[in-house]
Amino acid sequence: MTGQLTVAGRTVLYTGAAGGLGIETSLAFLEAGARVVAVDNDPAKVARLEAAAAEAGHGRLLVRRYDLSDLQGLRDGLGATAAEVGGFDIVINNAAIYPAKPFEDFTIEEFQAVQRVNVDAGIVCVQVALRHMREQGFGRIINIASVTLSGGWPNLAPYVQSKAALVGLARAWAREFGPYGITANAIAPGAFPTDAEKIHPDPEGYNRFVLERQAIKRRGHPRDIANALLFLASEEAGFITGQTLNVDGGWWMD
Repeated sequence: MTGQLTVAGRTVLYTGAAGGLGIETSLAFLEAGARVVAVDNDPAKVARLEAAAAEAGHGRLLVRRYDLSDLQGLRDGLGATAAEVGGFDIVINNAAIYPAKPFEDFTIEEFQAVQRVNVDAGIVCVQVALRHMREQGFGRIINIASVTLSGGWPNLAPYVQSKAALVGLARAWAREFGPYGITANAIAPGAFPTDAEKIHPDPEGYNRFVLERQAIKRRGHPRDIANALLFLASEEAGFITGQTLNVDGGWWMD
């Protein structure tokens, strides 16, 4: 698919770019000829991404280790990086934290901390990128939502709230930025086998739970998300905006 879609020469700002879904999709964008500004502060994951990019011969990876909870620091850092690379054409808001416990046990400060990383940091990313997108008459914003919006998981209220906010923001941005040639969409991944699954005490039981609910009887692969991201980020997807694409093997059909 990478040879069929036009993202070559574009600069992608990608938060959580070295995570379970991020590393594969970062490599897919590099393979397609884009430059990737990977925002991630996990040293081990960043090292794996840098090694994989070097092994594949991709020299267009730029890593930035910003703390997404420090919104002013993020804004300042991204501003400097945008000046360095000439602006961001594509923004992928993917980074997230996902504490799990019963709703009544969360403090309001914990809710706010999740919102700060999962949503507010994405707002900062878009605000930094927006001027360049408007000036060139092209931009792609993609928010990573979640199948948890289907209501199938307990004990994740702050995370689910944050993902719903990203869907709402994609719609608001689509309406407001459309006249400038900028699209905004969301992708809702299903239950992919990543580090996030480690919070489940019974991995085999959870795997059965997932497959029973999917129409397609295999687990998702990060490349499934990469293909969807490449499409929505491409010039060819310029007439699609304000939408949420479920990439979940037919779990949630709406």
